[in-house]
Amino acid sequence: IELQRHKLKEQEQVNEVLLKWAKKYNVPVIASNDSHYVDKDDANAHDILLCINTGEKQSTPGFDDFVNDELQIKNRRFKFPNDQFYFKTTHEMSDLFADIPEAIDNTNAIVDKVEVLNLKKDILLPAFPIPKEFQTSDDSNLNQWNYLHYLTYEGAKERYGEIGEEVRERLDFELFTIKTMGFAGYFLIVSDFIKAGRNLGVFVGPGRGSAAGSAVAYCIGITNIDPIKYNLLFERFLNPDRKSMPDIDTDFDDEGRQRVIDYVVKKYGQNQVAQIITYGTMAAKMSIKDVARVLDLPLSESNALAKLVPDKPGTDLGRVLNAPLTVKDGEKSLEEKEGLGPDDLENVRLLRSIYASDTDPRSQVLKEAERLEGSVRNTGIHAAGIIIAPKDLTELIPVATAKDSDLWVTQIEGSVIEEAGVIKMDFLGLKTLSIIKTALELIRQNHGNAIAIDDIPLDDAKTYELYQRGETNATFQFESVGMQKYLRELKPDVFADLIAMNALYRPGPLAYIPNFIARKHGREKIEYDLPEMEEHLADT
Repeated sequence: IELQRHKLKEQEQVNEVLLKWAKKYNVPVIASNDSHYVDKDDANAHDILLCINTGEKQSTPGFDDFVNDELQIKNRRFKFPNDQFYFKTTHEMSDLFADIPEAIDNTNAIVDKVEVLNLKKDILLPAFPIPKEFQTSDDSNLNQWNYLHYLTYEGAKERYGEIGEEVRERLDFELFTIKTMGFAGYFLIVSDFIKAGRNLGVFVGPGRGSAAGSAVAYCIGITNIDPIKYNLLFERFLNPDRKSMPDIDTDFDDEGRQRVIDYVVKKYGQNQVAQIITYGTMAAKMSIKDVARVLDLPLSESNALAKLVPDKPGTDLGRVLNAPLTVKDGEKSLEEKEGLGPDDLENVRLLRSIYASDTDPRSQVLKEAERLEGSVRNTGIHAAGIIIAPKDLTELIPVATAKDSDLWVTQIEGSVIEEAGVIKMDFLGLKTLSIIKTALELIRQNHGNAIAIDDIPLDDAKTYELYQRGETNATFQFESVGMQKYLRELKPDVFADLIAMNALYRPGPLAYIPNFIARKHGREKIEYDLPEMEEHLADT
């Protein structure tokens, strides 16, 4: 029989009855605590978080006494009766149950019986059905690899015609790596739903990310990019020295994406497919605004307070309020680590003066916001991630329902979901693919010309002229104003120029774009640290 003590009169009355029952029926008693926050000092922050979640203000009276949960009382809010619902220490629990020491002893006895579980599991792939002629072994992984080997070489005949030594050597190396790592089933699953998507009339992207470096993926139709032609490295995609699941992001037109998911659900079963949950946490500015609303701070003051927080991605309110300001003040200063300039630092000083005040109501807002920053505020659904399991998901991971999804939703987020033993696939819906699909259909209807997008040559002079003028609106990854500016300066005239620009236009290498442009046009000398590097770096 479980006993709890949170300094509640009603609970003590219940405990008296429970102790009588325990004695009467000779049932051991155990002690536990209803823990909703870590420290006693977190009680007020927890109450504010409840108000945020329920849309209430802290000034609204709460249910101070136990009431029927079904009873709706106007102008009252849900709150905890006191500050005893924290994670108590062993010493505190022993003191709390000093008159019933056996309750603590029995709890410890249960703890001693708990097995240490390793929650991290190996990935379990769903069983992919293969033709009988390839089911020659008791080892399903080997059977799948044999089938993949067959599909790869059949596809290679279509892709390359005559299979030369270079292609054969590359395919054999990749297939050996896939066999060694046990990922044949993964390739078959991805290839299958991509093929199904194409058969359903869904536009599928040519491939992106490191998966484009796989010749096997190219041969079985996962990607449409020849990695041998473009000297792409397979090791960036799969490396025996780095045992992790391959990651193939698949783009579908955003109108057809759901049809592919429906196919997967039909093939593997509704109970074996789920979307992935996302947890939205309270960032610095949002935590200030949420707490300010709960504490009834006027909206204008709330907005002004939040604006004092620097507009830097990933800004940590705790650091803003406590870290050294400048390099002179100490290591890892806001000036050095976050790169804050004079204006931001002045705002931080003002924030800290408010924070230090004993009378300013905004000080309480900042203190509670600091404590609540990073707390989970809401849940959502991952835009692309889909889980495909080998059996009923409820036997593997916790799942939930969501109002905006017909599928189950995992309760484990995407960054760690594979550690729970299930595989994550990314089904990305791209509006750009829908635009291309519509454009091709309009050309067919209006001009009677059926164009296959994959057959368009990559050396069309008029297309490069568009890029040279920066006329790339709605061109995926080339449509931003900054990219268009650099395209006008670069004047790309070969496909390798576009590859380089796509790789360079991201944080970090972005700073080297002017050098790249200057070197292309001969205004800057090209130098190699080692002569041997020229063979590998000449294109870029």
